[in-house]
Amino acid sequence: MRKIEGEQVSMRVFLGESDRAGHRPLSTALLELFKARGLAGATIVDLPLVIEVVDTQEHLDAVLPEVDRLMQGGLITMEKVHVLHYAPNGAAQRPPQRAS
Repeated sequence: MRKIEGEQVSMRVFLGESDRAGHRPLSTALLELFKARGLAGATIVDLPLVIEVVDTQEHLDAVLPEVDRLMQGGLITMEKVHVLHYAPNGAAQRPPQRAS
C-alpha cells in the first residue's frame, strides 16, 4: 500500500449522466481506469456527476491522457489539497490511542 499524506492533488472530473465511453457509462469507465492504474481512490458525487480523485501530481498526470481520450466533453480541474488521513478499503484500522 502506498502511503499518501501531506500536500497532494485533487482532480475533479465533471460529466453528464448520459456521457458514454463506448457501450458503458463514462463514469464507470473512469472509475475502472483509476482503480486499474492504482490511484488512491475515487468518489462519484451525483448530479451533475463529479468524480473526485486524490493522489500525487505524477500519478494524476500519468492517467490524464487516458481520461482525455475517454471524454467527449465536460470539465477537469486540479487543485492542491492537504491529506490528513488515508486508509484504503480493507486496510487494518489502528485503534484510537488513549491519553496517558
